Amino acid sequence: MIKLDTLPQFLRNKVEENDAFGLVEGLCQLLRSSPTEKIPPTLHLFKFILKNDKELGCSVSKLLCGWLCGLRLYPLFISSGILTRGGFGQEMKTRIYERFNPSFKDINDLRDIFYLLFSDKNDARWIDAVPLKTWRGVFGVLTRYTEQKDRERLKNHIESEGLFAIEMLSIWIAAEDMDPELMRMDPSLLNADSPFVALHHEVLNWLQARRQSTVFDDSHLQVMFSQCKKLVERLQKRGAVVGSSLNTAYLLERLSQTLERLETLMAIFVSNRYLPRRILLLTGCFARAAAEKHSITRLWKQSSRLVSRSITQNAGDHGEHYITRDKKEYWAMFYSAAGGGVLIALMALFKIYLGSIIDDKVWKGIAEGLNYGLGFMVIFMLHFTVATKQPAMTAARFAEAVEKTPQGKSVNMKLAQLLVDVFRSQSIAVLGNVLIAMGLAALIAFGYQYKTGEPLMNADQIAYQLHSIDPFAGTLWFAAIAGVWLFCSGIISGYFDNRSNYLNMRMRLTQHPLLKKLMSEKSRVKFANYMHENYGSIIGNLCFGMLLGITGVVGYLTHLPLDIRHVAFSSANVGYIAVSGQFTYSLLLQCIGFVLLIGLVNLIVSFSLTLWVALRSLNAEIDSWWPIWHEVCQIVKKRPLSLFLPVQLDK
Repeated sequence: MIKLDTLPQFLRNKVEENDAFGLVEGLCQLLRSSPTEKIPPTLHLFKFILKNDKELGCSVSKLLCGWLCGLRLYPLFISSGILTRGGFGQEMKTRIYERFNPSFKDINDLRDIFYLLFSDKNDARWIDAVPLKTWRGVFGVLTRYTEQKDRERLKNHIESEGLFAIEMLSIWIAAEDMDPELMRMDPSLLNADSPFVALHHEVLNWLQARRQSTVFDDSHLQVMFSQCKKLVERLQKRGAVVGSSLNTAYLLERLSQTLERLETLMAIFVSNRYLPRRILLLTGCFARAAAEKHSITRLWKQSSRLVSRSITQNAGDHGEHYITRDKKEYWAMFYSAAGGGVLIALMALFKIYLGSIIDDKVWKGIAEGLNYGLGFMVIFMLHFTVATKQPAMTAARFAEAVEKTPQGKSVNMKLAQLLVDVFRSQSIAVLGNVLIAMGLAALIAFGYQYKTGEPLMNADQIAYQLHSIDPFAGTLWFAAIAGVWLFCSGIISGYFDNRSNYLNMRMRLTQHPLLKKLMSEKSRVKFANYMHENYGSIIGNLCFGMLLGITGVVGYLTHLPLDIRHVAFSSANVGYIAVSGQFTYSLLLQCIGFVLLIGLVNLIVSFSLTLWVALRSLNAEIDSWWPIWHEVCQIVKKRPLSLFLPVQLDK
């Protein structure tokens, strides 16, 4: 490891050894090991050494210039920072294999050179710590010490490699025009004059003019760049409508990166003006890309953004239906939640029955999961509502509102109003579930006791249910786990909605050979339409129920504190035990308070997780929550009843 006091001798040794790569590698190691605040002074010292030792400065400049002229540059220009053409699956396998058995790195290949120089994931720290002015100062010293003929040779080499890279990139972009996935998403790409092909023609004209040193009017070229970018954006949005896969996300990400690289290279070589500055900026991009070249996490984030967007888009579309903004919607939500409460009371009763006939913990968990899952499916199919299913949908809708508008007071006001609307909608849905589930459960328990002369639940069952809602007995932790599963169910629903669009489920089921034999055309079309529109929600509800059921099984098998508490089922259980045991009003009110606390944790956890994922998938962010909460307080202060009731809603 070189040190500051041995830097001059290190430079002389590398010049004598004719080791340009070793010289650059040593400088990178010195900068990487330096504290962030010491990195610019270290580069200033390097520049000072060269300025005060002309012979050494000329030798270093000649060594680096000859080294660069002997390297092929265009492979780096067209690959670094751009996803490979092998697809998501192949690239993921390559990166995983690279972790266990790294490939040989050739110091004569500039791509491998960048990887060797910037292989640490934290290299971006010291690269960003150096101002561009400092890099230009070092670059300027090296340029002054380089002979004119060497400067011309390096300039011509860089330009030749850059123009060839531009031509290759334009060919790649034009070739994507015939990709089956893109044609599925947008059949207009079959047209001969698609933006990708037109851009390639304009780039060829630009290259011809550049090589002949003639003036070129690039106005139409800029129009084609704009149209290509808009087309990529449209395809990304279409992914939420017609469905998309990880490979499609990967393809669109690569296409976007290729367009950006093509535009960057053309801006560099359009003239000699500011050429060093632009090359330095591009070199910084290559350095960051090299540090992330084999990052599995980075690939996953890049490739899954479109699919995540499609999932949250589907959730956001459903989320709009769960937000009430007038009295009609408010009471419709209550009646829908009340219907869900009826079925939840029956599901809770059936769970009690299952517990009395199944002794094996594993089979009991599976049976309870099926009870939950099938029950939630029936609730959905009957257009009833489970209150805790809403946050996963409404959070995605909130994220969309953040994405569509820039930050500002008016935007904060809209987001605050949306939060108030969501809270009011959640409150009435929870009330509908809890009130009806608890009331019907109490009525069933009373009827059972009146008919048989015995309470529905014995003392042990009552004690267990009271313990299960005690917030000092781990109940809130179990409620948080249920909140996580609520979040997961929203993601699962969005994924299968996206899958339904991607597979064109409607047409598949309409033309299915077996369904043609079993159903009439009218019934088949109706069934296909229903499944296409509700496939994700049906699977999501089933999976949510199974997750609730098997959590306790996993906790039992692993001896970990894993279980679930759900507000609606807890309220039904309170209804059953209130009639089965000798309850005082104070104890009943305490139990209701515990149940509402469970519901609060369910809602907060699921809403927060979904909002976090939705914001990341949409590349949106909230600069600060304080202005939004301030606006919420202003709304509540001005119209306090609007937080709970469909009154005072005039804006």
